[in-house]
Amino acid sequence: MIYTQKMQKAIKFAIKTHDVYQKQVRKGKNVAYITHPLAVGIILARVGAEEDVVIAGILHDTIEDSIEEKKVTYDMLNERFGTRVAMIVHSVTETDKTLPWEERKAQALAHIPSFSHESLLVKSADVIANYTELIDDHARNGDTIFMHFAAPKEVLINQYIKVIEAIIDTWQENPLVHDLEHIGKELHLMI
Repeated sequence: MIYTQKMQKAIKFAIKTHDVYQKQVRKGKNVAYITHPLAVGIILARVGAEEDVVIAGILHDTIEDSIEEKKVTYDMLNERFGTRVAMIVHSVTETDKTLPWEERKAQALAHIPSFSHESLLVKSADVIANYTELIDDHARNGDTIFMHFAAPKEVLINQYIKVIEAIIDTWQENPLVHDLEHIGKELHLMI
């Protein structure tokens, strides 16, 4: 895969959304949030995902995490990056951040079986980027990392394991299935 102008445009858009407009950082760390969507894009490129899927990975949190003054919408992504990218991003977006954590995560989990393979690939890369970072942080800092989350350790890890299982059950030929299985085993060891 080559690096295209459309990818560059997506990276700039994600940087504006996560860094320029809100200086968003990773939970409990002084690490720029933009490292996460870029990692998702790298994971997708690594498995040979098409350009629009890589771009959707880079943009996957822009609707969900944009601030009201600079709100990113489906229409905005559709206009700038095309319907395919906008649809993938929208499919993996938690649409109502006002709901309690448990309800949001239950809705997101229930939605996974309806994902297209493209959406499952983006969700898989997101899971891999997030959960490997969590496992690494836990290895460095122990259970103290869980004080930065909205749910207790056991509830959080069990939710993560359910997400991995739902992705694998929905698409067993997923090129990221082995990574997901490995992370699932690592998470089980943390309980």
